[in-house]
Amino acid sequence: MKVHIMELSPGDLLQHDVFNHFGVFVLQKGSELTNEAIAKLIQHGIDYVDIEPKTVHVDFPSSGRIANPVQRAKAYLDEGVDKFEEIFLEALTNGKFNESKVDELMKPLLSELEGQKDVVSLLLAIEDDDNYTYNHSMQVGMLCYYIAAWLGYSQEEAHQVGKAGYLLDIGKCKVPASILSKPGKLTLEEFEEVKLHATYGHDIIMESTGDELSALVALQHHEREDGSGYPHGLRGPEIHPYAKIAAVADVYSAMTSNRVYGSKQELLSVLRELNSLSFGKLSPEPTQALIRHLLPNFIGKKVLLNSGESGSIVMTNHTDFFRPLIQTDTRFVDLSKEREVSIAEVYL
Repeated sequence: MKVHIMELSPGDLLQHDVFNHFGVFVLQKGSELTNEAIAKLIQHGIDYVDIEPKTVHVDFPSSGRIANPVQRAKAYLDEGVDKFEEIFLEALTNGKFNESKVDELMKPLLSELEGQKDVVSLLLAIEDDDNYTYNHSMQVGMLCYYIAAWLGYSQEEAHQVGKAGYLLDIGKCKVPASILSKPGKLTLEEFEEVKLHATYGHDIIMESTGDELSALVALQHHEREDGSGYPHGLRGPEIHPYAKIAAVADVYSAMTSNRVYGSKQELLSVLRELNSLSFGKLSPEPTQALIRHLLPNFIGKKVLLNSGESGSIVMTNHTDFFRPLIQTDTRFVDLSKEREVSIAEVYL
């Protein structure tokens, strides 16, 4: 069955070997098409390919089972947001929290995340309409886990980093709510109070769990490679590797979330900013691991352009990873060439 390149879907099977106009072999007969394979066909200027006719299989999931893997993971993530609110309020009231609540949540959550590869879909699935602090903590914990795994840490270590990321902002419970929820620019005195959340977090975690690594991550997650961070102005070698991972996750989540003092930014443009920050502010290894593993997840995602056009990402540009090729209903938009056009929003 001959199909136009733009009507292909992941999972389609090629009936014949594919060659480009110059006779160069591109893909083998029987290959199952992925988003990357479809992008490769586009890159080679191929208009039509033959695919195997589809057989429709009807799958009736068992009662109560969530079949979509992203939705299944989202159920765990939403629970994590709700649970952090409980932990936050408990720390606010008692000065400490029950560690068993964290462990009961994190163990099944991180086990679920082990099988999830499309992290961008998970980020897009987490609602951020509620309290920023609670959603932010869940996102940071999730990203810390993934970055650690991508860097080659063992599952046990990656779980430890994920737990530390989840708890790193617990110290904000001791910062006045009037400051945390202030929509305008903070005064110098107010910002100094906010900066104390790193020290508060360290002390609360030590009092609650005795977990020195999680406490150290909370203390150091705002330190920067060039010494410009807080609370102690540490430089690269002085910052714990787990805290370097947490710093990257913290910045990415903050910039892509709605906050009282600023609107969220588009996910791909934030990756570009992180890339710049990896030259001096953020540790390059965890930053580049995040960028390298998130970029392929954007293939196939829907986007709204600042031109008002809607479409989907079909290919990453090798000359500019952060300005991909977009397919709309009427045309292809190469953002690496049409510099006045940009992505306003990425969505599922």
